[in-house]
Amino acid sequence: MTLKSASMQRAVLRLAHYAFCFLLLAVVLVPIHIGVFGGFKSMGELMTDPLGFPSPFDPSKYLDLLTGAQGSFWRALTNSLVIAMFTVALTLAVCVMAAFALARIQFRGNALFRNYFMLGLLFPLAVAILPLYLQIRNMHLLDKYLGVILPQTAFQIPMSVLLLRGFFVGIPKDLEDACAIDGYGPLGFLTKMVLPLSTPILSTVAILVLVASWNNFFLPLLIFNANIKFTLPMGVMEFQGQHASEWNMILAYLILAMIPAVALFVAGQKYIVAGLTGGAVKG
Repeated sequence: MTLKSASMQRAVLRLAHYAFCFLLLAVVLVPIHIGVFGGFKSMGELMTDPLGFPSPFDPSKYLDLLTGAQGSFWRALTNSLVIAMFTVALTLAVCVMAAFALARIQFRGNALFRNYFMLGLLFPLAVAILPLYLQIRNMHLLDKYLGVILPQTAFQIPMSVLLLRGFFVGIPKDLEDACAIDGYGPLGFLTKMVLPLSTPILSTVAILVLVASWNNFFLPLLIFNANIKFTLPMGVMEFQGQHASEWNMILAYLILAMIPAVALFVAGQKYIVAGLTGGAVKG
């Protein structure tokens, strides 16, 4: 009787687990389903049957966006790509050197500098928005890519340094000694040994920074006034204002704007897992 009760309890728990997973899956997939197929529907069909499949499929909305007949999708995509690429490159250049110094070079104040970097995790963008805007204006960077790239890089530094330092600390000391015997100093050890071994964590940081830059709306909204500089999130806002009654067109734009970041994240997820777990033992 006890075994039977335990078996029934496990079955109920398994059923509840599956039910929760299906519910969570529906919460995630239903909006995506409406967005993807909504772009293939007419407005009447979208309003009357938002969850159904298009009948017939009408790809004209997606084609209009991709061919430039509607809106400025490619211009916004290019702006987002330029800003994201330069943000990633600058973040990696700064954070690799800072993390290497904190992880492999012993100097007075090492712990102080490390804690100073970590304090940046407690400093949200919204708190700094007014002084940040004034500083960017004084530097004459309004309506310029650098006005977004530099602040984005600054706010990505704390987490990036934390991840990179955790990985660099785990690299064996014997490798550093071997490089020293071969005549390489700290810079040679960094370029010849640390960076080639750090592909997982470098890829992790690059993808996380790129996705954060891609999805950033508040900072470009603050810096850019000319719509020729708008990024994809701002392009969605502008497009929605121009086509407020055409929800099928808006859904098509949203899905196209999501594809690059989602594709990159899916393609790099193995590097993200490897990078995050690579520095999990030592820190």
